[in-house]
Formats: sequence, structure tokens, C-alpha cells
Amino acid sequence: MDSFSVVRSEAVALPTWIDRAAYPFNPESFVTTDGTMRFVDEGEGLPVLLVHGTPSWSFEWRTIISGLRGEARCIAPDHLGFGLSDKPPLAPYAPADHARRLLALVRHLDLRDLTLVLHDFGGPIGLPVLLDEPSRVRSIVLVNTWAWPHGQDRRVARVSRIIQSPFGRWLYQRWNASPRWLLPSVFGQRSKLTRAIHRHYLAPFPNPQSRRSLWVLGCELAGSDPYYAQLWARHGRLEPRPVSIVWGLSDPAFGPSYLETWKTALPHASITALPNVGHFPQEEAPDEVIQVIRAALPSTSASDSTVKAVRPSS
Repeated sequence: MDSFSVVRSEAVALPTWIDRAAYPFNPESFVTTDGTMRFVDEGEGLPVLLVHGTPSWSFEWRTIISGLRGEARCIAPDHLGFGLSDKPPLAPYAPADHARRLLALVRHLDLRDLTLVLHDFGGPIGLPVLLDEPSRVRSIVLVNTWAWPHGQDRRVARVSRIIQSPFGRWLYQRWNASPRWLLPSVFGQRSKLTRAIHRHYLAPFPNPQSRRSLWVLGCELAGSDPYYAQLWARHGRLEPRPVSIVWGLSDPAFGPSYLETWKTALPHASITALPNVGHFPQEEAPDEVIQVIRAALPSTSASDSTVKAVRPSS
């Protein structure tokens, strides 16, 4: 049985590569038996839990946090093995393990009336907060994510085989391939990923040992299909709550079929489609993402379910 504790800390030493103008937050510590996680906790009001995927960390939510912390409490954890969290080489890094630690953080902070914002692997990592403790969640925002088994998809199966191979592991752990090459490739507008921003995705993984979490999640894209199947079998529990979907339509990783699966499963969802935006709407179109999250908060949530095409601000 894991034990957890939250350490409210003002003394977390931040690495020198962080641009404090871009990331002005003071992370706190969440201690688990697997290792210590860091998380941002900014603002007051109803809580918004921002859950990242790979090869990312709470940095991807920096503009969203700055835009919402005057009206909501924004909590953005770094999963173990990512960002500013510990990177123990032998820790369990499968999606189910990240989900277990995230739910433990939610319980310790006793978050209620939550708006869940889930991106990429944040879908299968964050959905158990709703599925296991539905009384805590008020609304959901899905951002280019998924939560169903997709290992039978030829493209996913091919990518997974490459990553699981010795060559794939070498690319991931020797060359930091995921943030170095894969991350830029999923941007719809490459100019949005400046050198300074890209450096903040590369720097948390300075050596092969620190990159094991990236490789494991890459393998689990299809390798955790049984876990995803268990989640998807319960996706009907999303129905009673407001669901918003914000989607970068130029995402080469999660293409139109993923959005269609969500639309079929959740016909009541409000959908904001972003032309020319790739896998990271929070980087390419943060103002539009902020609007969607703000609309999901109770004071401003709308009752209609509409599909909108929004052209991001330049």
C-alpha cells in the first residue's frame, strides 16, 4: 500500500534553465513511495486540474495558468519522471501508475467541484479521477487526447513496435528523440515552438537515465491497451457532466478519427475545432483554450452543445 504526503514548500530549488518570466510559478512537492512529484497550485476559486502527457510537463500549461489564476485555482502536476519531478530509474511509469499517483494527489488536496483538463496521455491518466471518484468532478475538457484501446490501428502498432525495439529505446534514451524530434513534428505551426520554448521541453531530460519515463510511455501507447479498455468500458460515466472538446485539427498524432470517436461517444459535448493547430493547442492557441476552460466553469458554462470552427489568434 503506497503512502503519500503533500509538502507545502517555498524552497523548491528550480533549475537555472527555467525562464522565470515564462514560468513564474513556485512548485510544491508531493511525496510518494515511488518518488517526489512537483505540482503548480496557483490562484483561488473552483479548481482546474491540468493534466499533461508526453514528452511534456506543467510548462505546457503556463499560459493557461496565467490566464485563469485570477478566477480559478489551477493545479498542474508534473508526472513522476517528467518536468521537475523526480526521475527514479526503476519507478513504475505506465499510465495506470501515473493515474494512481494523480488520484492520490487529488485526494490529499481534497479537490472537489473539479474541472478536469486532459491532454495527450493525460486522458488515460486523468480520467480515473472521474471514473473512480465521480463526486469530485464537475466538468471535463478534452484536448487532443484519447482513452480507448488503439493498438489494432496499423499506424499506432507500427510506432509502438519501433519504440519498443532496441533501436527505438536507443533513440529515446540516447538521443532524447521524443522532445527533440517528435514534439516539433506535431505542431501545426512550427513557428510557435521557438528555440526558447523548445529548450524547456528538452532540458528536463539531460541524460539517458532521466529519459526512461519517455520511453516507457512510448511503449505504452499500445502496450497498455488492456488498461485503456477498462477505462473505455466506463466512459458512459462522462455523460451526466458537461464535456468540452478543444481540438487541433492539424494534429498528425491524433487525427480526425480520434475526434470522431469522442463525438460519437459524447454527442452532448461542446466542440471547439482549431484549424491549422496541431497536437498542442495550449501552445499554439492558448487564448482559445482559455476560453473553452472558462466556459466550462460553473459561472459561465453554457447549456448548448455546439460545434465551432475557430481560427487561432496570430
